[in-house]
Amino acid sequence: MPSFRWSAVNPGGDVARGVMEAPDRAAVVERLQRQGQLVLRADLAAGRGWADFLQIELGHSRGLDKASLGEVTRELAIMLAAGQDLDRALRFVVENTRNARARGILGNVRDKVRSGSSLAAALAAEPRSFSKLYVGLVRAGEAGGTLSATLDRLATLLERERSLSANLRSALIYPALLIVAAIGSIVLLLDYVLPQFTPIFEQAGAELPAATRLLMTVGTVVGALAPWLFVALLAGGLVARQLLTRPAYRLKLDRWLLHLPVAGGLLRETLAARLTRTLGSLLQNGVPLISALGIAKDALGNLAAAAAVEAAALGAKGGGGLARPLAAAGVFPARTIHLLQLGEEAAQLSSMALKAADIHDEQARLMMQRLVALAVPMITIAMGLAVAGIVSALLTAMLSLNDLAV
Repeated sequence: MPSFRWSAVNPGGDVARGVMEAPDRAAVVERLQRQGQLVLRADLAAGRGWADFLQIELGHSRGLDKASLGEVTRELAIMLAAGQDLDRALRFVVENTRNARARGILGNVRDKVRSGSSLAAALAAEPRSFSKLYVGLVRAGEAGGTLSATLDRLATLLERERSLSANLRSALIYPALLIVAAIGSIVLLLDYVLPQFTPIFEQAGAELPAATRLLMTVGTVVGALAPWLFVALLAGGLVARQLLTRPAYRLKLDRWLLHLPVAGGLLRETLAARLTRTLGSLLQNGVPLISALGIAKDALGNLAAAAAVEAAALGAKGGGGLARPLAAAGVFPARTIHLLQLGEEAAQLSSMALKAADIHDEQARLMMQRLVALAVPMITIAMGLAVAGIVSALLTAMLSLNDLAV
């Protein structure tokens, strides 16, 4: 039976730790809950060597990854809700974090808090790990005396963002593998299989069909230019990356992406979900609208959408409302504008923005499913046709040799 290392808050408010043998993690949680303890963590005690090896630091300038950030935020929320003071909660998180980089970052945060700094100010000193959205929500929670509830909502926000990104990435894995397999198969046939038959055709002195000669020429060109093509693609990628550091080029690319036939619609839904969830979370925690829009703008990651939000912030500052300037930009879906306008009219902008975020999350998920459902058969058919064309050209040449022999 496997062993699990667990940590929990006991009825007295203290953190207890131990090792328990159980069939699975759920049994550990259930047993601890029956004892009146609030479970914080229950992990397998054995087999951590490879996990520790995989977490070796490869750089010192990187911040917390999204998974670690969400886990830390949830643990802090649980500890504060259980009645622990901030210093004790931070100490628990630091001591129980397995990732060395995360342990160092959180240790720095705890040291600043112990020196008299607010939690928001301590987090703001680590911009690679804690975004403006994160710091803004924590500052609002501290000011309103609702830090525990704020961290709980923030953990939920991070988990939903990570879930949406993970769903999008996982949906693209299979089409990407199909494309790689298709390109690899075609290059293998052109560069390796067809040249094997070239000496046979030359010795027979047969007049090859035009399709076969064309494919052999393409195979020769591919074989000769493949290394240079790889170098050119690598150099082009480096140049493009350098150009995209300039706001003017990045803005043009972001606008172009939003107008793509299918992917543009998916990107719009994703940006709308990110904007409304960020805006709703900030407003729900008491952040003023203008400040919330400034933070939400930085969280979008698309300069065209950020420019639209900035224009909306200027309009809202002048008393013109939020929905109309966003509609004029033409970046976000009409559904987003309509729901935000309803929220403004009913004085329920925060709750309506969060409802809009749920709708856009679901819409993005459905669009991705449809896109993958269409892309997979199209890639498969294109790959089949290409391979069939190469094989048929080769068979036609072989049949021409048989006719010559007769």
